[in-house]
Amino acid sequence: MQNRMQNLIGVACSRWLRCFNRTHCVTTLISSGQERWFSTTKSRMTIMPAWVIDKYGNNKVLRFTKNASFPIIHYPNEVIVKVYAAGLNPIDVSMRGGYGAATLAMKRDPLNLNQTGSEFPLILGRDVSGVIMECGLDVAYFKEGDEVWAAIPPWKQGSLAEFVVLSANEVGRKPKSLSHTEAAAVPYVAATAWSAIVNTGGLNKDNCAGKRILILGGSGGVGTFAIQLVKAWGAHVTVTCSMNAQRLVRGLGADHVIDYTAGPVEVPLKALEKFDLILDNIGGDTERWALDLLKPWCGAKYVTLVTPFLQNTDLLGIADGMLQTGATVLCKGLKHLTKGVHYRWGFFAPNGPVLDDISEMVDETKIRAVVDEEFAFSQVPQAFQKMEKGHARGKTVIRISSGDSV
Repeated sequence: MQNRMQNLIGVACSRWLRCFNRTHCVTTLISSGQERWFSTTKSRMTIMPAWVIDKYGNNKVLRFTKNASFPIIHYPNEVIVKVYAAGLNPIDVSMRGGYGAATLAMKRDPLNLNQTGSEFPLILGRDVSGVIMECGLDVAYFKEGDEVWAAIPPWKQGSLAEFVVLSANEVGRKPKSLSHTEAAAVPYVAATAWSAIVNTGGLNKDNCAGKRILILGGSGGVGTFAIQLVKAWGAHVTVTCSMNAQRLVRGLGADHVIDYTAGPVEVPLKALEKFDLILDNIGGDTERWALDLLKPWCGAKYVTLVTPFLQNTDLLGIADGMLQTGATVLCKGLKHLTKGVHYRWGFFAPNGPVLDDISEMVDETKIRAVVDEEFAFSQVPQAFQKMEKGHARGKTVIRISSGDSV
């Protein structure tokens, strides 16, 4: 993070100099007739290959095209990344079916100026590892040719394409020790787990040592990353997973593993010492018993990543959905606060500086990428089918372009 701040010092005084020294850096006309401000692209590309959807539905809506619109830099803090590998997450499967469409449409178009369905053709894929192809004029931390990784916000076009445009604040430097396919398995789950554990749960490398942490559903993408993160910070980690995933989670650092297929997991969990933090990746009826496992009146928190927020706005509309969501979380929070524990919802939050910190941890071998299966770019529908089956052991990754550095 400190390096980013140092690199920003010279931005203001160098901005105009860069305009004069580089060709085509103010205005470029593209085939659609739009003006491309702040562009520094030397080549004139207008289309690219990508997997898109033109409507919401099942796997049949996925369509490959060689004529997807090439991403455009609209703001001076944006970068265009050439995609070498992309990662799939459960939210990609959900978004393909229309999950969160109302809220994401509002995020893309706050003033509601565009017609319904203006998000199509929509490109999915939330993880990207690749190389910077172009930088906006205010971007000082990166340069063309830098190897980077990023977690793409759900309201933006995704990584199942040859190129993607992102805010530089959402991008981090790729770990030198990982190939692009390995790196594409990390950013989205890392940003989600970090947001839940650090921002919502209140833990960090300075206060995590000795804390007892329970991760419900530890063998998926978020779970496998969360185990390694808190273990690197000195926590004692208990994990629930199936029997055939026990070896994986123990290898990642789990101290105590409970097989949820052997019977109700709350029974063996209640026999253990109580926890300082519970990270719930499962949802369902876990709220009914999980908060009883927390240490009362010690600031202990239950953080769930399975929330009804987007479902509420899809079913009730933005206003009523947000009202219902606020009432739900307030009631649950107050109910459990009287018992001396904290009830919280966790959400994904894009964060480039956090990815830089995680990159260092990866290169220091404190965290490793957990890839469940790799697919070629031509096999995106098969990758989605695999995701729909569930029971992941890490991440599903798509190889977009050749050129892995490791």
